[in-house]
Amino acid sequence: MPLVEHLRELRNRMAKGLLAVAAVTVVALVYSEELMQFLTKSVPKCGPGVTSDGGNCAIVSFNTLIAPFSTTIQVSLVTGLVVASPIWLYQLWAFIAPGLHRNEKKYTYAFVGAAVPLFTAGAYLAYLILPISVKVLISLTPGGSANILSLGDVLDFTLRMVLVFGLAFELPLVLVMLNLTGVLTGRRMAGWWRGVIMGVFVFGAVITPTTDPVGMIALAGPITVLYFGAVGFSLLNDRRRARRNPDAELDDDEASSLDLTPESVGAVEPVGASRALPEQSGGEADGGRAALRPGSYDDVT
Repeated sequence: MPLVEHLRELRNRMAKGLLAVAAVTVVALVYSEELMQFLTKSVPKCGPGVTSDGGNCAIVSFNTLIAPFSTTIQVSLVTGLVVASPIWLYQLWAFIAPGLHRNEKKYTYAFVGAAVPLFTAGAYLAYLILPISVKVLISLTPGGSANILSLGDVLDFTLRMVLVFGLAFELPLVLVMLNLTGVLTGRRMAGWWRGVIMGVFVFGAVITPTTDPVGMIALAGPITVLYFGAVGFSLLNDRRRARRNPDAELDDDEASSLDLTPESVGAVEPVGASRALPEQSGGEADGGRAALRPGSYDDVT
């Protein structure tokens, strides 16, 4: 296919994806108030007649004149990108897939089929622990002070937590893909378990803003379980690969085992002299001797 045809196909598929995002964004604009209430549900809001004193509750507000408009547009666009993701991701895949080999397509299907549920599980877990995180943070407010939170900050915090938890759940899948491509072995990953567990819990403590261990354990616990699941899968895959190819686990610069046992040499067979080429042969009259061409070498030389 010529380059112009590729560019035309890319333009058409991008247009379809953008139309899907725009359509969902328009629908999200209609229900923007319900969406913002859903995203800020984790904040303990002050009811009618209740004042914010210390960490009992918080008031969600807009701090600037254009904040209601910009926040509504932001929430609607994010909703459009997320909800319409199956459509624009399919358009992207349909443009790339014809240039992939069969094995590459198989790995891509497996990666996407596992990545979507893992990211969804991480995002759902983040949404579950968000109320605990917000309550812990608000509880640090000293008495006599009010919690007046910007709606934009609350939405940014919620979106950041969802993305961090969702992407963190993809770590075991990356390890499995590295094992399938032969970059990492299951034995090597199993040898890293102490450092990995320590790193996962440190990451959970740093990335979760709460001071209690609930958020850290909620993030580090499932990732640790998924990590050991990835190690078990990699060990089984290495064993299957070793049965098919005994030298599969050898490094590129590592010699394979050879049988150096000397073998007996049989009797020497006589080898007859090779016959001259037709153009070198002088015929039967000179007894088959080769005739040299004047001023040149014969073909045998």
